[in-house]
Amino acid sequence: MKIAVLTDSSAYISQTDFDRYHIYVINDPVLFGNHVYHENVDLDSAKFYAMLKTEHVTPTTSQASNGEVQRVLDQVVADGYDTAIIVGLSSGISGFISNVEAYAPTVKTIDVHVWDSRIACSGAGNQVLLAAALAEKGLSVSQIFSRLAKLRETTKVMFVVNDMRHLMRTGRISNGQSLIGTMLQIKPMLAFTPEGKIVATGRERQMKRAFQTIQTSFKQIVADAGYPMRVSIVDANNPELKAQWLTTAKDEFPEVTFESSIIGPLIGVHTGEKAMGFIYARDWQTLVD
Repeated sequence: MKIAVLTDSSAYISQTDFDRYHIYVINDPVLFGNHVYHENVDLDSAKFYAMLKTEHVTPTTSQASNGEVQRVLDQVVADGYDTAIIVGLSSGISGFISNVEAYAPTVKTIDVHVWDSRIACSGAGNQVLLAAALAEKGLSVSQIFSRLAKLRETTKVMFVVNDMRHLMRTGRISNGQSLIGTMLQIKPMLAFTPEGKIVATGRERQMKRAFQTIQTSFKQIVADAGYPMRVSIVDANNPELKAQWLTTAKDEFPEVTFESSIIGPLIGVHTGEKAMGFIYARDWQTLVD
């Protein structure tokens, strides 16, 4: 058995890691009016956030077509693989997983298995990296899924958006009604449920206060964890603030591995510009050996 690992582009994995682990990507579509763009093809983060300011239409998201999924699977087969694991964006906020699950049984050229990350951005990306590292070591699909379950169980996110209206508009928040009336004066704090849906967990009036709340919560999380942790600090076109968060967090939690990633176009449609995320989990590399 030779296993390939695929993901959709909203995992925002670096090109270095794509190349290192031979990961295949299905590029997600983002729409501005009737014009369809694709992440990594004709839409990167810089262009997307610039368009948010200049375009007169509101962007929307969709799922990759079955044709695009098949195109990538055809390449996987051509490269000599007989099995594919597709790790995707949370089914709680996207139809990607359900679409691929429905399509997989129709694929005759390769055995396709689907994994719901139940999270977004680098939270999904680290599950992709773990799957790829384990496939490289020769583990079976069931063995890989067993370890992915351990990682997914510990993967959480605390994030804060600059403007609640994007999540309300796209319908990606489950309990956003509780924040209506004050959403223009606050920075809503959000999280993913175990089922992969976005919920509001609190509110602060400043990003600085929101980060202080995250730090306070994370102190207890680290104390209770019992395993090495890895944190990704992600931003929606807010690099200066991300750099500040990274510096402060590294100083306060020297025992934790910190890294930087992004909130790219597909997720940025929902969060809007300037959102920040603090994605934490067991260090996936401890699950490789």
